[in-house]
Amino acid sequence: MQPKLSLYTLLLMLLGFGLTACTVTDEIAAEDLSNRPVNVVATTGMITDIAAIVGGDRVQVTGLMGPGVDPHLYKATESNVAALQNADIIFYNGLHLEAQMTGIFERMNDLGIRTAAVTDNIDRDRLLAPPEFEGNYDPHVWFDVTMWMRAVELVRDTYQEMDPTHAATYEENAAALLADLEALHAYVQEQAGRVADEQRVLVTAHDAFNYFGQAYGFEVRGLQGISTESEAGTADVQMLTDFIVQRQIPAIFVESSVPQRNIEAVQAAAEAQGFNVIIGGELFSDAMGTPGTSEGTYMGMVRHNVDTIISALLGE
Repeated sequence: MQPKLSLYTLLLMLLGFGLTACTVTDEIAAEDLSNRPVNVVATTGMITDIAAIVGGDRVQVTGLMGPGVDPHLYKATESNVAALQNADIIFYNGLHLEAQMTGIFERMNDLGIRTAAVTDNIDRDRLLAPPEFEGNYDPHVWFDVTMWMRAVELVRDTYQEMDPTHAATYEENAAALLADLEALHAYVQEQAGRVADEQRVLVTAHDAFNYFGQAYGFEVRGLQGISTESEAGTADVQMLTDFIVQRQIPAIFVESSVPQRNIEAVQAAAEAQGFNVIIGGELFSDAMGTPGTSEGTYMGMVRHNVDTIISALLGE
């Protein structure tokens, strides 16, 4: 019996078999796409959402990571292979968010399969580079709505390059979405303005909300670091607890893609010091909500998060 090939080896073999299809001219490829739906694969729910909206009826989008899935830890599965092999375009976040799959995407691009990191359109001067990341950037850019607008523009531009016959359709869809995101940004600013500056402190399970804090005036603290690959230790819990008690933070938050026990440990440690801090609700960080719900869309997720945060901090 022959040994089973690893997923990575299998994927590279599949890509190798398809290389001849990538040697056609751009003109022929564009003409081919103009006569059928564009097959799109997206990694996170946030990218899946904007790829589907901008593409409209012209695209069929497959999302790899559903509700509650942590992209930092996600690994490609057997079922991903067919979707990746048949994709015309693969959109991923980049900035090492999909840490376990970055090498696959880079290799696919080297072999002529179109992949696009939606964060490539963002000015690097706007990106945060935490010291513990040793020169790498914080990948959670979608929490600043204005940055996510740049991701929408990259998706639009990629579609137009791949399927220029329908460029006007992509332009129209993107323009409508960008207008909605402008309004969403204004809404988040308005909601944040309801909380006094000194009370704008957001404590969460992991350090995913720094762009939110930078854009909307919050001091952000996370129990774990930017990546969830390493578990929080006793010292991390104690340090965050001391901060909460000293600052009299009224509410802390769990995340849908991070185990709730981490924040519950902080809550218990605060109670042991005689301070009652409530769990103000569940936030969506690295994954959106269930498809078909408001939180299963990017705009609905952002609204849910800011409404939950503000309501808890104001004691509503």
